[in-house]
Amino acid sequence: MKGTYLGEFEEIVLLAVAIQSGDAYGAAVVSEIEQQMNRPVNLGAVHSALNRLQEKGLVKSEMGGVTSERGGRRKRLYSVTAYGRRALEEIRQVRNQMWDAIPRTAWS
Repeated sequence: MKGTYLGEFEEIVLLAVAIQSGDAYGAAVVSEIEQQMNRPVNLGAVHSALNRLQEKGLVKSEMGGVTSERGGRRKRLYSVTAYGRRALEEIRQVRNQMWDAIPRTAWS
C-alpha cells in the first residue's frame, strides 16, 4: 500500500466512485464529477487518480461483463474499500471541525 496522503482531486474522484456505488468506471466518474462540480474533467487525469487510489488501497477494481454498448469491451469497475471510506470520513470530520472553528467575525 502506498502513502495515505489524499490530494483534493483524489478526494473528488473517491467521492465520485462512492456516489456511483459499485458501478463506477472511468467515463462514469468523469460524468459524475462534471455534473456535481460543473467543471470539465480529463479522462486521463481520472484514470491516473484511480490508479493512485488503488495503490493506496482506497479503491479496488474488477472487470465487469461484456456489453454490446461498448462493442464487446469490458469495463473496469471501481468501488471504495473500507479503508477508503474511513479516509473520506476522516477528511469530512476535519473539514467540519475547521468550518465550525471559524469565528462569526471572520465573515463580517
